[in-house]
Amino acid sequence: MSDSEIPHGDGRPVDAYLDLLRIRMDTEDYRLLMRAVEPVLEAIDEERLSSLDFALDSGANDELPQEVRDEVALVIATAVTGRLDNEVVELDVDDTGPVRIVTDATTASDPVRLGEIADYIRDRHKQTEELRGIARASGMPTDF
Repeated sequence: MSDSEIPHGDGRPVDAYLDLLRIRMDTEDYRLLMRAVEPVLEAIDEERLSSLDFALDSGANDELPQEVRDEVALVIATAVTGRLDNEVVELDVDDTGPVRIVTDATTASDPVRLGEIADYIRDRHKQTEELRGIARASGMPTDF
């Protein structure tokens, strides 16, 4: 177990991370963060995360400042992975513009690996656009 995976005290790594955020963040921003993460953390605890519909894209949570959205993503990543070394990285993906991802510190510092991730995102975007075109031509909904 690496230092990034060691829970502090008898809590989970996510609890330690939330404690740090409570100290570091503005009170209102922390309240916004907790409103966003509490249902996700509850779903993780109850092992029902797959049934939770949650998005952090710019349209889904307009009331959340980008810094809070980034912290929400990091809290969720910490809860899922048990690691405290997650980072938010912004990738420039030609077709979609900048894309923010959460990854471990090793990947975040590896330009080759980040390039591979950007290529994957590009490919997925192209596939999605092709499927939307097929759906549109077939008279089906395109909001997937």
